[in-house]
Amino acid sequence: MSFVSILPTLLFIALGLVMFGLGLSLTVADFKRLLQHPRAVLLALVLQVAVLPAACYGLIVLLGVPPVYAVGLMLLAASPGGVSANLFSHLFGGNVAMNISLTAINTLLSIVSLPLITNWAIATFANTGQVVPLQFGKVLEVIVVVLLPVVLGMGVHRRAPAFSARMEKPMKLFSALVLAAFALIAIVKEWAALSASFADIGPAVLLFNALSLGAGYFVPRALGMDKPMATAIGFEIGIHNSTLAIFIALSVLGNFQLALPAAVYSVSMYVMAPLFGGLVLRRRAALAAA
Repeated sequence: MSFVSILPTLLFIALGLVMFGLGLSLTVADFKRLLQHPRAVLLALVLQVAVLPAACYGLIVLLGVPPVYAVGLMLLAASPGGVSANLFSHLFGGNVAMNISLTAINTLLSIVSLPLITNWAIATFANTGQVVPLQFGKVLEVIVVVLLPVVLGMGVHRRAPAFSARMEKPMKLFSALVLAAFALIAIVKEWAALSASFADIGPAVLLFNALSLGAGYFVPRALGMDKPMATAIGFEIGIHNSTLAIFIALSVLGNFQLALPAAVYSVSMYVMAPLFGGLVLRRRAALAAA
C-alpha cells in the first residue's frame, strides 16, 4: 500500500483532530462576540467569500494557470481560515478573540460557499470532465469532517471545562505537528511532481498568499479599524485551511493534481505569514515613534 493511497485517510484523521482542537477552545460566547463588531465581521466575510475568490480568478487568468491547477487554486481560495491564523495573530498583536470567532463562522459558512465556488471553478476551468464535481453526498462528507468534530469539541468544553483547558494547548500543538509532518512527507514523496508543476503554480500561489494577507490587513485599516482588529482579519483571510483543500482534492475529488496548489501553499504560508507579521510590527513601531 503506497503512502499516496492512505494519505486521504490520514488527512481525514488529522483534520478531524484539528477541528476537535478548535472546538475545545470555542464557546457559544465566541459567536455572540461577533455581534460586538458587526462591521469587522461583515468585512472579513465579504473578503473571504467574494473578494479573494474574485482576486484568485484574476490571478489565474493573468498568469495563465493550467486548468487543473486553476481549480485547485480556487479550491484553496474557497477554503476558510486555518487554525494557524490564531497563532500568528497572537504572535503579532492581533485580536485573537476575533480570530477564534471568525474561524468558527468561516468554517460553518464554508460548508455552503466552498462547494459552490469549487463547482463553479470546475465548470469554468475543467469542463472537459477531468475533474468530478462535488456531489451532495461528498458535501455531507465535508460537513462530517469539519463540523462534527467542532461540535464535539465544544460539547467537551461545556461539560468538562477544566479538562478542555488542559487539553487545548497540547491538542493545538499535536495537530500542528501532525499536519506539518503530513505536509512534509507528502512533499518529499511527490517532490518530482511538485518540482515539475512549480513553474505553473508557484508564482500564482505566492502572489495569492501575499494578496490575501495584504487585503486582510490594509482594507480594514483603510476603513478605520484599529491595528489589532486589522491584524486579526489579515491573518484570518491570509492563512487558508490548506489541509481542508488537500483533503477535498484527494479524498473527495480524487485528483492529486488538484492538491498541488494547496501543498505549495501549506509551505509558503509559513514563510509569508511571519514576514508579513514582521512588516506589520515594523509599521506599528514606526507610527508609534512618529
